[in-house]
Amino acid sequence: MTYQETCDYLFNQMPMFERQGASGYKEGLGNTLALDEHFGHPHQAYLTIHVGGTNGKGSCSHSIAAILQECGYKVGLYTSPHLIDFRERIRVNGVTISEEYVVNFVEKERSFFEPLHPSFFELTTAMAFQYFKDKAIDIAVVEVGLGGRLDCTNIITPIVSLITNISLDHTQFLGDTLPEIAKEKAGIIKPGVPVVIGEANKETRLIFEEKAQEVGAPVIFAEDDPMVSTAHLRPEGGMIYETKIYGTITGDLSGIYQQKNLNTIMAVLQVLQQKGIICDCHSGEDSSLYAKEIPAALSHVAAITGLMGRWQVIKKSPYVVCDTGHNVGGWEYLTRQIQQTHCQHLHMIFGMVNDKDIDGVLALLPKNATYYFTRIDSHRTVDEKMLLSLASKYGLSGAAYPTVHEAYQVALGKATRNDFIFVGGSSYIVGDFLKSCN
Repeated sequence: MTYQETCDYLFNQMPMFERQGASGYKEGLGNTLALDEHFGHPHQAYLTIHVGGTNGKGSCSHSIAAILQECGYKVGLYTSPHLIDFRERIRVNGVTISEEYVVNFVEKERSFFEPLHPSFFELTTAMAFQYFKDKAIDIAVVEVGLGGRLDCTNIITPIVSLITNISLDHTQFLGDTLPEIAKEKAGIIKPGVPVVIGEANKETRLIFEEKAQEVGAPVIFAEDDPMVSTAHLRPEGGMIYETKIYGTITGDLSGIYQQKNLNTIMAVLQVLQQKGIICDCHSGEDSSLYAKEIPAALSHVAAITGLMGRWQVIKKSPYVVCDTGHNVGGWEYLTRQIQQTHCQHLHMIFGMVNDKDIDGVLALLPKNATYYFTRIDSHRTVDEKMLLSLASKYGLSGAAYPTVHEAYQVALGKATRNDFIFVGGSSYIVGDFLKSCN
């Protein structure tokens, strides 16, 4: 098979939650354990860091990977979903897995895995873990796919676990309340393994404390001793942070939500320092790793790791930005930043998938905008005309378009050089948009 034929096989033959929704989700670790046994437990050949939570997993995973890479480690990075190309999910030192490896893996192993009927994510995880072993990496940053307790990445025993935050998302699988979702996310907490919690409220904090105590895991709440004092946007893009330990840091990621993410990342760095993975700048020995490499990594996360879709600026005139924020927790930050962006007129290209809190997100969207409602090619999409109708209840007006590309072309034709075009509502909307920009 060619690479494209192999991707089509993976997308169409394997149950795939991202395209099918609930019918593509497989609960339990049976297939994952069988695949892991078949490949000889490849994840045991290197260190791992496990990253879960509702929002911010991708930014935190890429940032931690960038820091470790700048500190001289050979770093594997496993994230999801991809935006343009399947290979984005699996990287070593920022370089995507090769087309040849993907093709050879599927052709060589399909006689074993086909009788198992694994999901797309189960098979992709097995591929990632084996690839990292074959590339002889030092450490892998592994992002949880969905939930935690029953996620197929949860066979690893990391050196540190990270749970960014908890908000209502994937409620059909994880529960209808924050404590229920927190219990599923807390499933990645392992015996004796430190866990960093980025954000928590009174209810979710109790869940994490109880789970950590149950398994004897040290728990660090990043909010209790914040490392990031202030943050503000730079006119030319990115953020300037004042931090307690590292002084002034310039970050290339521009979303205002990145302050929370960086505070969480700093707490993880403290654990890595204690474990000797990165050096202690206060020990008097080789302080350069803190003085130079970490700020350098944070100023070039996207370039080092290939991260896309986080307040990503596409054009300056008109100002065009895309962002993968797709739930209420994400849009509480996005709407604020959109409204803080100076422009003559705001154009919103917007679409969602049907397992999100659509009404909750629509209620948060800016009302002083022209909307271009659109869709993705998936069973999970919300029909653009239905979205237009639902949006009218919240004072949002515009028109419906059958593709992201068409919506963008219309918006681009209407926008003046001082206007702002925002593209988002779903990772898949952003993915379709970025493909059309290539």
